[in-house]
Amino acid sequence: MSYSILETIGNTPLVVSKKLNPNPNVMLYFKMEGHNPGGSVKDRAALSMIKGGLERGDFNKNSRLIEATSGNTGIALAMIAGLYGLDIELVMPENSTKERVQTMRAYGAKVTLTPADVGIEGARDYAEAKVAKEGFYMINQFSNDDNWKAHYHSTGPEIWRDTQGEITHFVSSMGTTGTIMGTSTFLKEKNSQIQIVGVQPSDDAKIPGIRKWPVEYLPKIFDPKKVDSVLEVSEKEAIDMAKRLAKEEGIFAGMSSGGAAAAAIKLAQTIDSGVIVSIICDRGDRYLSSDLFL
Repeated sequence: MSYSILETIGNTPLVVSKKLNPNPNVMLYFKMEGHNPGGSVKDRAALSMIKGGLERGDFNKNSRLIEATSGNTGIALAMIAGLYGLDIELVMPENSTKERVQTMRAYGAKVTLTPADVGIEGARDYAEAKVAKEGFYMINQFSNDDNWKAHYHSTGPEIWRDTQGEITHFVSSMGTTGTIMGTSTFLKEKNSQIQIVGVQPSDDAKIPGIRKWPVEYLPKIFDPKKVDSVLEVSEKEAIDMAKRLAKEEGIFAGMSSGGAAAAAIKLAQTIDSGVIVSIICDRGDRYLSSDLFL
């Protein structure tokens, strides 16, 4: 049987924590999104946003697409845009790891780097200016309903299926918030008692892929009613847990995954029993040029 590379997106493994789980009455699972072909959970949203835009006629093969990204969405969009023959420019802060930039270029995308001191907000402003002045079409993951719907149709159902409906808590880092919005919507339809736990950085912590957005940049797809509680993690907690995931669980992932796992472990210490699923959103190899694993 032969598959398109796009058919390998989703149905990622759910693996049980063997070492880090602090509570014997809790089952702690990690959803291994690095197994997607583009290496992250963002493959799901990128495919959904590109397919949806093409089907609605929002853009076509003559359009010039643009998107601001901190990395994983850009890689996914570069891969999928290339498969559809689309022209895309990806905008990201200049302090992004070289692995991310090189991967996007390998897939055929144009990459523009914006000043590090203005962060992803500056990249978003740059992209919006190109839309206004030069006729680009922005995918706009922050307000695109196809982002969260990807997880409503895939991530949520997979977790429900693979836990046999026994999940009690879902833990996810919050960036664009597409993963937590879509998964929450599905799981709450199945069982309104399932607790949805978002993960944000503590004040002044810089954790790629997790954000505490200023009000003017808050993703439009975000609905706070779909998140039952928010746990904050520090930069040190996220880094330390990314290292522990690799050394103790054999899970090689990035800093935002470390943050989510740290929050899931905190949560496990506070409940009597339950089934927790935490998103491992990408692979660690795209952070090797950073000091994450030094």
